[in-house]
Amino acid sequence: MAIPSFVDRVTVHVTGGHGGNGCASVHREKFKPLGGPDGGNGGDGGSVILRVDPNLTTLVDYHRSSHRNATNGAQGKGDHQAGSNGGDVVLPVPDGTVVGTPDGEVLADLVGPGAEFVAAQGGKGGLGNAALASSTRKAPGFALLGEDGEERTIVLELKVVADIGLVGFPSAGKSSLVASISRARPKIADYPFTTLIPNLGVVVAGETTFTVADVPGLIEGASEGRGLGHDFLRHVERCAALVHVIDCATYEPGRDPLSDLDTIEAELEAHGGLEDRPRLVALNKIDVPDAKEIAVMVTAELEQRGLRVFPISTASHEGLEALKFAMAEIVRKQREEAEKPDTTRIVIRPQVAGGPEFKVRQTPDGEWLVTGEKPERWVRQTDFGNAEATGYLADRLNRLGVEKELLERGAVEGDAVIIGDGPNAIVFDFAPEVQAGAEILARRGEDHRLEEPRPAVQRRRSKDSDYHAFKAGELARPADLSEYGQGWVDDEVDLSPAETKAAAKAAAKLARKEAREQAAGQELDQDE
Repeated sequence: MAIPSFVDRVTVHVTGGHGGNGCASVHREKFKPLGGPDGGNGGDGGSVILRVDPNLTTLVDYHRSSHRNATNGAQGKGDHQAGSNGGDVVLPVPDGTVVGTPDGEVLADLVGPGAEFVAAQGGKGGLGNAALASSTRKAPGFALLGEDGEERTIVLELKVVADIGLVGFPSAGKSSLVASISRARPKIADYPFTTLIPNLGVVVAGETTFTVADVPGLIEGASEGRGLGHDFLRHVERCAALVHVIDCATYEPGRDPLSDLDTIEAELEAHGGLEDRPRLVALNKIDVPDAKEIAVMVTAELEQRGLRVFPISTASHEGLEALKFAMAEIVRKQREEAEKPDTTRIVIRPQVAGGPEFKVRQTPDGEWLVTGEKPERWVRQTDFGNAEATGYLADRLNRLGVEKELLERGAVEGDAVIIGDGPNAIVFDFAPEVQAGAEILARRGEDHRLEEPRPAVQRRRSKDSDYHAFKAGELARPADLSEYGQGWVDDEVDLSPAETKAAAKAAAKLARKEAREQAAGQELDQDE
């Protein structure tokens, strides 16, 4: 099948590049056993960007190749080496391209050279363990994953940017009129539907320069899909004024200038959005004797409708100058009435974030669904094969307030919690960080009980405190210092050799002192 040279509507599938994963690495160097984490961040993925190119007039390139992908970001490396960013893909489009979704939602209207629209945003790179280190987590053994690039299907629709639009039946002389008043050279022939694409011509009238668009021929029912008008009516939406080119020399039965005008106006009204555009009427082909008489007959009635009428001939160029200057007058007036750019100083102030960062609701099955940009993004960044990374995710959700919200809504331990409402959703059992009796559960991946001294250590410290208090005279008699450093139970035998030797020496010294005191007491009793 032949590919047309002019395409004004295409569907394109665009995909942003994926972000690179962060790196989990520990610095290793001779004589530096504790080098610390040095994993670099992953690079950001490239984006797919649409940019207006004034040299383009068609979307045919995307008709041939409708899938466009940006490059991925590189993975981070050790020694604090960040991954390189993926390259952006810039897609040139003609001036006047409207970007929308397959459902009809308009995303952007690109008018003016250089206008841009990010069609697919690249994914952010994951953080390396060097960036995740903190005062409480000095050596993370994990890194974050890169995010996937945005993927979407967009519809590109071209609407020709012209000041004047020429409308009329096939073979009414629209292409001939463009060729007569400009340097454009559209295809001209003596059969209907010769023009298959809109033709643009640049016209100069005095000090005013404007563009004229020749819209392919309209027929009755064009707004409903008959003929070519259904495909090209969109091209007159941007025009400042419309010119009805009416064939006064047609030999088709049932046609006359007034009925042709009424038919085209009915199709424009059915298309919608063109009621406020000024109209001019060009009665063409008055070089034919009968056509000139018909033009004279209908001029008065057309003027009674409030229309400005211009009898013209594209063959003899009769009346073209008057028509050109009339079109230039409308364009000049429209440009003068256009809103001038506001030169008021713009002050940008931070906006208060509106709405919660996440939402929690219970499904009919009794599960808890958590949705929101942050929780869902954090899930995509987590490597669930790493227990420490999973604990880090739980901490982030807890700090965000997800756990508190679930408890307030009645969630209990063991309930199923779903984060995300798409293919990347995860399900886990709810295990809140709550106080149970005298024991407080720690953050995921940590245990406060490991930071508390064991009972054996506490008993040894108590005996040591009593001993030193007795030596300082603050304690009359210690509870039991005879066993200091001796008779430890099995769970207390964890002293180093130096500590064991010091404890034995202190115990022997205490025993000798007690023996001397006992001997002195016995001698005193004998003397009495």
